[in-house]
Amino acid sequence: MASAGLQLLAFALALSGVSGVLTATLLPNWKVNVDAGSNIITAIVQLQGLWMDCTWYSTGMFSCSLKDSVLGLPTHVQAARAAMVLACVLSALGICTSTVGMKCTRLGGDRESKSHTCFAGGVCLVSAGISSLTPTVWYTKEIIANFLDLTVPESNKHEPGGAVYIGFISAMLLFISGLIFCTSCVKKSAEALLYPSKQQHIPISQPEDNSAYSLKDYV
Repeated sequence: MASAGLQLLAFALALSGVSGVLTATLLPNWKVNVDAGSNIITAIVQLQGLWMDCTWYSTGMFSCSLKDSVLGLPTHVQAARAAMVLACVLSALGICTSTVGMKCTRLGGDRESKSHTCFAGGVCLVSAGISSLTPTVWYTKEIIANFLDLTVPESNKHEPGGAVYIGFISAMLLFISGLIFCTSCVKKSAEALLYPSKQQHIPISQPEDNSAYSLKDYV
């Protein structure tokens, strides 16, 4: 029961992590720049994401433009795109695989097969967590380095946006859920090896050697 409860907890964490990674991938606020201008009427908020850049004006207007050129993007943006898409695919695959291997489901065959399937799902979730954590940290590093660079004008300096924090938290959720799945499945496999199911051994009665008794009869 405890193992099944841990797997349900890991499944809930994985669902939250998948939703967060997908949200962080699509959001346009990976880095934010607020330009107040001469007064609040001319204030502008510039948002830059992996796929589009958006500008919000204090008058209420909001405009976005897609990043069409892939080769013209910085290296960390290209890497973040690929890694976040990979994280989405791995996390979705991990949830589907771990669902089949969960103890509370009736899918996946016998106990040993379900254990292997659950472990594979955990590995996918851990890989998805690492894949989403890497671009998040790299992107944050580039933002901080650009912000601390004295040669960069103030108008070109940005701060980490909400998508970065969502991506970081989602990566941790995926990583933790994957570890829970892996450890619970390894524990079940170890228990199966150390404490195999007791089979009823039918004692085989050996025929009694009555040769001695038969000899006594003739004495």
